[in-house]
Amino acid sequence: MSTATAPAHAMPEAAHAAPAPVGLAAATRRQRRLAYWQAMPLGLVFLVFFLVPLALTLVVSFWEYNEYEIIPAFTLQNYADVFEGCLSGGELCTTFRTYLSTLKFCLLGWAATLSIGFTVAYFVAFHVRSTAMQTVLFLICTIPFWTSNVIRMIAWVPLLGRNGLVNDTLMSLGLIRTPIEGLLYSDFSVVLAFIHLDTVFMIVPIFNSMMRIDRSLIEAATDAGATPWQTLWNVIVPLCKPGIAIGSIFVLTLIMGDFVTVGVMGGQQIASVGKVIQVQMAYLQFPAAAANAVVLLGAVMVLIAALTRLIDLRREL
Repeated sequence: MSTATAPAHAMPEAAHAAPAPVGLAAATRRQRRLAYWQAMPLGLVFLVFFLVPLALTLVVSFWEYNEYEIIPAFTLQNYADVFEGCLSGGELCTTFRTYLSTLKFCLLGWAATLSIGFTVAYFVAFHVRSTAMQTVLFLICTIPFWTSNVIRMIAWVPLLGRNGLVNDTLMSLGLIRTPIEGLLYSDFSVVLAFIHLDTVFMIVPIFNSMMRIDRSLIEAATDAGATPWQTLWNVIVPLCKPGIAIGSIFVLTLIMGDFVTVGVMGGQQIASVGKVIQVQMAYLQFPAAAANAVVLLGAVMVLIAALTRLIDLRREL
């Protein structure tokens, strides 16, 4: 009799337990729909202000044009003009020389901003104990952003000019007899401006990675007899790779597409990809500018892909 009644008591419990997975699945679907609704505004902004202009740029790059009109007819001539002479086997074509010049600025700016950004982030993260003081130092780093890029670049002119403060100071100290000509409107001034403008984009992600490092790892390395340099190179730097990669992407993409800095600090004498596109836009050669922009986008994507191959950001973050 007891064996017959046991299943009878178990059946109501099973009946009550069965709907639980169904309710859980419904709640999961509701949360998923809510997440989609929350992401929709940002997705619409991304669609309207990024994907649509990018698609229009790609379409226009295949259109024909002449001196006074754009003709919506398919052609590959714009891309042929971009790479004109590049496959002849002789001297480097204009496009390759322009990209090499831009790549030179990218590498110099990246190396300088990485060195300065890592040093500043390390000092703030490991030697400044007060959170309030860390905040103050970050506010100091953002002070240059209170003015426009053009104003910040023009501020270098009275310092680096032939009769600027730097040359006057060096001559008054007797270190030079004649003013140094290469301080302004040169590769040096362009790289200096890039460092001034973009270093903060390297500091922030590296600092964020450093603040996430478990301090017990550093203590363990010290207890194991590691020198400060060994701790830095073998513990801190590997754990900062995500921040270094993100900062590098910021700096490289900003320099690759920049034309204002090259124009102002280079005295309109230095070539860069962004400057070429800006000149074509000024002459209303929109299809040619669009073709150059698509090629530039491809080059930037190759750089980003190379960085993400070296460091798996999804796994590291």
